[in-house]
Amino acid sequence: MTTMTNASVREFKMPDVGEGLTEAEILKWYVQPGDTVTDGQVVCEVETAKAAVELPIPYDGVVRELHFPEGTTVDVGTSIIAVEVAGGAAPEAAQEAPAPAAEPDEKPAARQPVLVGYGVSTSSTRRRPRKQAPDTAARQAAVAVQAELNGHGAPAAPKERPLAKPPVRKLAKDLGVDLASVTPTGPDGVITREDVHAAVTAVEAAPEQRTAPAAVPAPAAPVSYDTARETRIPVKGVRKATAAAMVGSAFTAPHVTEFVTVDVTRTLRLVEELKQDKEFAGLRVNPLLLIAKALLVAIRRHPDINASWDEAAQEIVVKHYVNLGIAAATPRGLIVPNIKDAHAKTLPQLAESLGELVSTAREGKTSPSAMQAGTVTITNVGVFGVDTGTPIINPGESAILAVGAIKPQPWVHKGKVKPRQVTTLALSFDHRLVDGELGSRVLADVAAILEQPKRLISWA
Repeated sequence: MTTMTNASVREFKMPDVGEGLTEAEILKWYVQPGDTVTDGQVVCEVETAKAAVELPIPYDGVVRELHFPEGTTVDVGTSIIAVEVAGGAAPEAAQEAPAPAAEPDEKPAARQPVLVGYGVSTSSTRRRPRKQAPDTAARQAAVAVQAELNGHGAPAAPKERPLAKPPVRKLAKDLGVDLASVTPTGPDGVITREDVHAAVTAVEAAPEQRTAPAAVPAPAAPVSYDTARETRIPVKGVRKATAAAMVGSAFTAPHVTEFVTVDVTRTLRLVEELKQDKEFAGLRVNPLLLIAKALLVAIRRHPDINASWDEAAQEIVVKHYVNLGIAAATPRGLIVPNIKDAHAKTLPQLAESLGELVSTAREGKTSPSAMQAGTVTITNVGVFGVDTGTPIINPGESAILAVGAIKPQPWVHKGKVKPRQVTTLALSFDHRLVDGELGSRVLADVAAILEQPKRLISWA
């Protein structure tokens, strides 16, 4: 390892690469112990419940240790790599020191932009003080006195809830461990995974000392299966998050799906014309582009379809913007990135955004922010040769449009049966806030535009 004068070791911790994520899996390390790294260099790729993200290191130095191997799921805030850097004290010590109070006219130093995480602050940081529970001693004393007068005795003080992260709580639940009986070793009295495992080990090592009837059950023997005839794939990351979201949506929002079969021959002709247009040179021009534009026009004519249901507030939230989601199949599962403010884009701009969205998804580089705050979605099942489907609404949205395969079919056109290019559209919507009339009008508008694309000009 390279020797550094006045060197110190900096611990790079797993950042929160999304909103509220608690853990991520290390997919691949790009560095090894002994390698020299520079500020902004990508050191590893991690997968969260939303996407795969590359993590850059925020300082220069030499890699001393990788704390976890590839394939390990690590809690946010846990150190994953140690880097030896030139300088004084390690930053962890500096971060614990309180920051000096700023003068009234002094502005806090801006953070340097990085790809993910919290950025690099140019000044020392200050830990936000933990909220203190309100003082209830006087009220408890009064209750105790009143209870004594009534002959019931003083009530027991409420038991404080142990501090632990959600993954640790789930681990304790799976192992049958009562967190109240675990001795915490983490900062600020937080229970860690190691504390839970230590509690299990202590119970198993001294069974004669257990007095509680509810002992920790012995782990069930693994179910054997024929590996030559079966393959088992752990459900995690994007696939796990998608499954949870779909189950939640299916059993929360009352789904209604309507269908319409439409002649899209003129739309296909327009696609071929646009491919020759200089304004679309180098852009992806396909039927999905015009279908997306048709849906945006229909939303403009019927804005109440672009809404969400706020259960807590018991309100319908109508969005005055459209973040158009496009379902994309990737090696990690189905994801739905969205085009921000798609309603404000011209047709060439929409084509450019669609092309970037698809290529980024196929490369597995879709960022978590690209999959958040969608308002309505299109899923193109027709690329698989499927006629149509009954899509499940994405959580937080009220509608999703499925596009079936476009095939030549016999069709009555101008009083005669002719072969025409035909497809079937399916619109699923949340019946709590979208009634049959609104859903039908939106679907009918999309179909009308695809049948007569010149309506894009007159209706837009």
